[in-house]
Amino acid sequence: MTLRRAGLHLVVLAICAVWLVPTVSLLVTSLRPAALLLTNGWWHVVTSPGQLTFANYRHVLGGGQLGRSFVNSLAIVVPVTVATVAGGAIGGYAFAWLPFRGDKILLVVLIGLLALPVQVTLVPVLQIFASLHLAGHFAAAWIAYTGYMLPFAIFLMYGFFRNVPHEILEAAEVDGATPLVACTKIAMPIAAPALASLATLIFIWTWNDLLVSLVYVGSGPDVAPMPVTIANLIGSQGQGQQLLAAGAVVSLLLPVTVFFALQRYFVSGIAAGAVKG
Repeated sequence: MTLRRAGLHLVVLAICAVWLVPTVSLLVTSLRPAALLLTNGWWHVVTSPGQLTFANYRHVLGGGQLGRSFVNSLAIVVPVTVATVAGGAIGGYAFAWLPFRGDKILLVVLIGLLALPVQVTLVPVLQIFASLHLAGHFAAAWIAYTGYMLPFAIFLMYGFFRNVPHEILEAAEVDGATPLVACTKIAMPIAAPALASLATLIFIWTWNDLLVSLVYVGSGPDVAPMPVTIANLIGSQGQGQQLLAAGAVVSLLLPVTVFFALQRYFVSGIAAGAVKG
């Protein structure tokens, strides 16, 4: 048994090591001078660690635009995350426990929208935003991201709420709770682990997305989010990879922080949703 466990641990460690290679590569590249990128690979840092420098980070952070883009990203990501999680929770609860005529057909349509490529919708949606004078503003990103991610959020929460014991909701109904109260005061606390996971996914997806923000919001300094600004750090012929890597590392700090901060809510949410027989 000990040998099997040791072998399993070695396999897990090997998988983790392979998984960390791209991250280590990004971090090392962000600390290397531009001249070294043209002469050898990032793994040569093992033999010459003294050539690492923070000049790339000083250049990226000293430009001023990255700080503004950080605020722009927050202005986009936070409303989208709140709206998508709230809409997904309410919609998932409605499909699970508030049947209405045509609900199954509508649910199938929502699930089918998950297979629709975002690229197909870019031109017509952009034309609609332009006619409403929303293109180039945060409102366009709010509507677009929420619309794109809401079907997934509803589908995820629908699957979770279907597994909630019906006796709990029936007891709330007997006590006089309205559907809205049952959803917000009973079902959502039970669904805390799923809501935390959904919020984390929505936050990270929106924060790292480049295409939707670039098309609907643009690359102007007043509205450009982090991915757009970071993409502009690299030249037209591929130069500036070290700056791109440094900007990417800076951009990763907040999503990683959010992930570890919400991790503690998973266990508390499971405990809050425990049902005693």
